[in-house]
Amino acid sequence: MDSFLIRGGSRLKGRIEISGSKNSALPIMAACLMAEGRTTLKGVPRLSDIDSMNKLLGELGCHIFRHEPGTLTSGGMGPSLNGPLDITVTDEHNCEARYDIVKTMRASICVLGPLLAKRKRAVVSIPGGCAIGDRPVDLHVRGLQKLGATFHTEGGNIVGEVNGRLKGCRMYLGGAQGPTVLGTINVMSAAALAEGETTIVGAACEPEVSDCANMLNKMGAKITGHGTPEIRIEGVERLVGVEHRVIPDRIETGTFIMAAAITNGELELKHCNLDHLLAVEDRLQEVGVKITRENGTIYVSSSRRLQPIEMTTQPYPGFPTDLQAQLMALLCLADGISVITERIFPDRFLHVGELNRMGARIRKEGPTAIIQGVKELNGAPVMASDLRASAALVMAAMVAKGTTRIDRVYHIDRGYEKIEQKLMSVGADIERVSETGRTSVTVAA
Repeated sequence: MDSFLIRGGSRLKGRIEISGSKNSALPIMAACLMAEGRTTLKGVPRLSDIDSMNKLLGELGCHIFRHEPGTLTSGGMGPSLNGPLDITVTDEHNCEARYDIVKTMRASICVLGPLLAKRKRAVVSIPGGCAIGDRPVDLHVRGLQKLGATFHTEGGNIVGEVNGRLKGCRMYLGGAQGPTVLGTINVMSAAALAEGETTIVGAACEPEVSDCANMLNKMGAKITGHGTPEIRIEGVERLVGVEHRVIPDRIETGTFIMAAAITNGELELKHCNLDHLLAVEDRLQEVGVKITRENGTIYVSSSRRLQPIEMTTQPYPGFPTDLQAQLMALLCLADGISVITERIFPDRFLHVGELNRMGARIRKEGPTAIIQGVKELNGAPVMASDLRASAALVMAAMVAKGTTRIDRVYHIDRGYEKIEQKLMSVGADIERVSETGRTSVTVAA
């Protein structure tokens, strides 16, 4: 099991290329189950979650081919990233997403809608994933039931069936914790092959939903209203393979913006979209982070003294829950008391104890964390509890006095492509180590 050794005190400076969005690529890959012919996806990051989805699609009859990277990224922006990913459905007999794969990746539920729409049957193990609270899939099932699918559970599996084609309808898809991103994509994808028109009211507005809708429209779907709370889908009889580029990862972008700020660094982030992070930009400007943009490039610097703020996570376009832990790490060094309230996943505070081990002063009260800023953090052995908490600990370690060892970094490998290599290329003193000894890391020039 790998760990990171990070020696704090380095100021990040240089350029980093942002990878394609994991949260967009995973459901897009699942939607390829509905297409005839080859689909070529560009910008799909090399991550353990992507590897799991590749394995799952392979078992579901897809031929997967990953092209090698082209030329190295230009201008000293760290490691070369990835080549295009080709997905071709060659066998439609298997309809089962096994537990061995699904347990490692919650996004496996995204195959439910495409399988029902194209193959009329789906057997999907109830998903696993990060330990950040209850994330039920009942909205996925409820939306697909309204399209005409029937469901029962059997041996820990969700078993869905369709008699003939799914039937379009008007439905409300909101839940107790707000709109569901994966649920919206699942139902939208299935409705693309349904008979008649479907309207999803209470749909998630995240950029990842729009990205999938844009690809489906290239395939021949007729989807409008994506990016708003009301999506309209006119069903078609078939979809065909296309070429599509996945949007930049807004969570990775936000993480590196805050990494620059916490180290009082200066970063140039290439190939990203600040329009997807307007709420984050607003809060960080109050903290004292300077963010400017020009032609898809973001320039980040910060004041030496960080200001305290209040922030509440909300569905898009609000502040994303996936950047809550990173903001908390940044506010540990603010000059005063900050308050963070988690409205999406109220239990998503497992990183609080680990940050406190490093000298932070954070008190949790229900869904709220109160952060008293301190002058410095100190290196310590800590353990990553989930994907985004891992990133927060890496940020804290880079500014901490001394050396920090972060265990269980397999969490971070689920969502950040070559993160240690990217950070090393801009000056971080970070090293991946294994139980058997240190592993060498080569940074592309």
